[in-house]
Amino acid sequence: MTDNPSRAIALYGTEEAIRPPRLLRAGKLSAELEAGNLRYIRWDGEEVLRAVSFIVRDKDWGTYNPEISRLKVTEEADRFVVTLHAVAGDADQAFAYDARIEGGADGTLTFHGRGGTDSGFLTNRTGFVILHPIDGIAGAPVTVTHTDGMTVETVFPEIIDPVQPMMGLRALAHTTPGGLHVDTLMEGDTYEMEDQRNWTDASYKTYVRPLALPWPYRIEPGEIIDQTITVTMSGATSKVDASGVLTLTPGVTVGRMPPLGLGLRPENAKTTLNAADAVRDLGPAYLVLHHDPRAGHDRATLERQLEAATTIGAEPWLEAVITATDDAGAAAEVSALGALAKAVNRPFKTILLSPAPDLKCTLPGSVWPPAPDAATLYAAARTAFPGARIGGGMFSYFTELNRKRPPLGTLDLISFTTSPMVHAGDDRSVMETREAHPAIVASVNAISADTPWAVGPSAIGVRDNPYGASAKDNPNNIRQAMNRNDPRQRGMLGAAWALGYIADFARGGAAGIALGAPTGPFGVLSSPTDDPEPWYDGDGGLYPVFHILRGLARQRDEPILSLNLRPADPVTGLALRVSDATEVWLANAGADPTTMTIAGQGRLTVAVLDADSFAVAARARDHMDNLTKHEGPITLDSYAVVRIRVED
Repeated sequence: MTDNPSRAIALYGTEEAIRPPRLLRAGKLSAELEAGNLRYIRWDGEEVLRAVSFIVRDKDWGTYNPEISRLKVTEEADRFVVTLHAVAGDADQAFAYDARIEGGADGTLTFHGRGGTDSGFLTNRTGFVILHPIDGIAGAPVTVTHTDGMTVETVFPEIIDPVQPMMGLRALAHTTPGGLHVDTLMEGDTYEMEDQRNWTDASYKTYVRPLALPWPYRIEPGEIIDQTITVTMSGATSKVDASGVLTLTPGVTVGRMPPLGLGLRPENAKTTLNAADAVRDLGPAYLVLHHDPRAGHDRATLERQLEAATTIGAEPWLEAVITATDDAGAAAEVSALGALAKAVNRPFKTILLSPAPDLKCTLPGSVWPPAPDAATLYAAARTAFPGARIGGGMFSYFTELNRKRPPLGTLDLISFTTSPMVHAGDDRSVMETREAHPAIVASVNAISADTPWAVGPSAIGVRDNPYGASAKDNPNNIRQAMNRNDPRQRGMLGAAWALGYIADFARGGAAGIALGAPTGPFGVLSSPTDDPEPWYDGDGGLYPVFHILRGLARQRDEPILSLNLRPADPVTGLALRVSDATEVWLANAGADPTTMTIAGQGRLTVAVLDADSFAVAARARDHMDNLTKHEGPITLDSYAVVRIRVED
C-alpha cells in the first residue's frame, strides 16, 4: 500500500471515471440524462418516476452499456429535445437503436426508441423499462388500462408481491404523495410490472415483453423494435423538500443486536487462515461454510473451512447444496452429509440446506424443475443432524424465497441473501436499495410467522447468478450490475452500505446477519488474488467495512434504540444502549457532504472513518475505538461513517 491512495480509490475502490448526469429542464419539468436514459423525473420538484430507460440485455439478464454517438441536446425555457444513436452488444452480437426524448413545460414527456440488428440478437429483454418510486407509493391507488382497453382500479403492492402485480399493461395513472397526477402511456409492445423490492431495488418496474413468453428470444435481422413512452404530469405538489441539519433522536428499545457473521467458501479458506489474527479481532459470531458437491467440495474442503472457523473462534454453520432431485436420493445425500459431519466431530449447531434446482430462478409462469419435497428434506436433516438447528429457505435472493416459500412447521430458521446490484450497478442505485429494506423486513416477517430468520451471507457483489450462467467477472474493475468482484467492497461506499444493511435488518428482527467474507471478492480485508485490487494489492490491509463489522459485532445482544431515520434520509445507521451511554453509528448514504446533530446531547465523543482517514484505518484495527471529544453538529464527507458515544 502506498501512502496516498486517490480519493476515488478510497471512496469506490476504482479509478473508473463516471460522467455526471446532465440536468434537463422545461418549466416545472426536470429529469437527469444519464447514459442516454432518464432518471429522477420530477414535476414542481417532486419525484414522479425514478427512471425511464431503453435497455438491451443479454441472454443472462446482464444489461449492456451502450456506446452512444450523435448525441444532440437542445434546451429552451419551455422545451428540451434529446436525440442519439446507440449500439449495445458484444463481440458476438449488436443491437443498434435511435432515441428521441422530448419534454415540455406543459408536463408532457415522450421517449421514443427504434432499432434493429444486422446479424440477429439473442436477448432476454430489449426495450423500455420504467421505474416507479416506492416512498409514499406502496399501497397507494393506481388506475390500470390494459391492452384490451379495459380499465381497472387497483393499488401498488404494500407487502412485496412474489409475481407480477399488474399484467397486460397499456397505461398507468396514479397520484404522487404530494398530490401530482401522473399518466404513463406505454406503446409498441405489451408491458407488465414486477415488484423490484424483491431484489432490494427501490422501485416497481414496468417493462416490455411478458415473462410468460419464451426467453431468451432472438431478434431477427430486419425486425424492428419500435416503442414509445409518454408521461403526462399535472398539478402542484404539496410535498416539502426537507433541508438543513438533520436532528436525530434515539428513543425506546425496539430490539436486540443480533449476532453478526461472515460467509466462507473453500477457495478462500487458505487466505482466511493466513489472516486469522485480524479476522479473530473482528469477532464474527459465526462463519457460514459453503459445501456444494457439484463444485468438487468434499471432506478435505470442509475440514479446511472448519479449521478457519476454529482458528478464528467463530461458530461454524453448514450451508449445504443437495444435488439429488428425488426424495429418496436427497434423503440418502443428507444422511451421508450427516455421517461426514460425525466424522469431523459434529461441529455444526446450525444446518442450512437447499436443493440444487432452487439455486436457479424459476420465473413466474414457468414450470418449477424437479426437486425433493422440502418437508421430506428437512425431516431427513433432523435424523442426520440430531440436536442441530435446521434451516432452509433460499441461498439466493429474497425473490426466490418469496416465490417458493418453505413449509414453516419443519424449520427452525429461514434464510435468504440479497445483493444491491442485481439490476443496476451505479453508485446511487446501490445505495438506494436501503429504501426497500423495510419492505423486505415486513414481507419476510409475514412469510416466517414466528419462525426466526437470518439474512446473508450478503455483499455488494453477487455470490451467484440465479438468472444466468454465472456472476460477471470484472477484470477492468468497473461498476456494473451482477459483478462477482465489485470494487466498492473495498471503499467507503461499501462501508456505508454495510452499516445501513446491518441497521435495517437488525431493527427488523433478524436472528443473524452475515455480511461478505473474511477474504476474497466479498472480503473485509485484502489478500493475494487474481482480481484487480488497486492500492491494497493483496497485502492484508483492512477495507473500511472491516471497522463497521468489528464495531457492531461487539454489541451483540445490546438493546437497539429507535432512531428517527427514514429510508430516504441522507444518513443511515442505528442507535444502541451500551452500559451507561448511548452509542450511535451513522453513515452518509451519498456522495454529497451531510450534517446532523444528536438531540439532547450530553458529552459527545466521536470516531470518524472517511476518505481522509482511509489509509490510516487500513492499517489500524482499532481505528474506530479512538474516540475524541466533539461539540456541535457533525458533518460527514461522502460515504463517511461516524461512531458517536453520548455519555449520560
